[in-house]
Order: sequence, then C-alpha cells, then structure tokens
Amino acid sequence: MKSVATLLLGLNFCMYVIVLGIGAWAMNRAIDHGFIIGPELKLPAHFSPIFFPMGNASTGFFVTFSLLAGVVGVVSAISGINHIWSWTSQSLPSAASIATLAWTLTLLAMGFAWKEIELQIRNARLKTMEAFLIILSVTQLLYIIAIHGAAAYNIYT
Repeated sequence: MKSVATLLLGLNFCMYVIVLGIGAWAMNRAIDHGFIIGPELKLPAHFSPIFFPMGNASTGFFVTFSLLAGVVGVVSAISGINHIWSWTSQSLPSAASIATLAWTLTLLAMGFAWKEIELQIRNARLKTMEAFLIILSVTQLLYIIAIHGAAAYNIYT
C-alpha cells in the first residue's frame, strides 16, 4: 500500500502543480485583459466581477476554484510526503484530512469544469485544466483509499 500511495502522491502533486500553472496563467490574463471601466462610466447591467476574456460564463468560477483546489492539493502532497516518510498511524489523520479537503475542492472545481464543457466556448489550456481536474478527482480519491487501506489492515509498522 505504501508504494501505491507514493505513486499516487507523486502523480497528484505533479498534476496539481500543472493545474496551478494553467490557473495562474488564466488569472493573470483575466487581470491584464479583463473588463476595464473609467471612473466616470457606470458598470453595465450584467457585469460580473469574475469576468474572464477567454472561455465562457463558467470560466471565472472554474479558474478560481481550480486555483484553490491546486493550492490545497499541493499542501496535501506535502503532508502526504510526511506521512509516507513516517508511515505510522499517528501521521495518518493529518494526511487524510487535508487530502479529503483537497479532494472535495477538486470535486467542486470539477463541477465547474463540467459546466464549462457544457457551455463549449474555451481554449486548449482550459480544456487541459478541465481534463486534469477530472482525472485528479479520481486519483485523489484513490490516494485517500490507499492511505486508509493501510490503516484498515493495520499495515503500519
């Protein structure tokens, strides 16, 4: 179980870093090329503070929650490394709790990814981030199952 957990942890870490990179690009692009209005003008009736010049109406929420899931996922991997190194039942609660939090945020971002897929207007980078989050929702769950499986069968030494 330790080798499976280690493999999934490494895979998840790499994928969360890639999600953070793409999400940071999207956020930077939205800040640089987003909606700009002068002080003498009024906001349009359908103005959204989460406006992204690429993608569709779901993109702002998708990128925001993807960045949150990415940051918590990287922290989960760091906590997971500590758990893999010690591999004791005392280090399991912290690794499992932050991994579960990362998984739930990943599921939330995945929900916005599905909405973005449904609305169809997006670029290749956003499609890549959608795919990574859908895959991460499965691999993060498998990692949680792997570290809990070791506890269930009392494999810790």
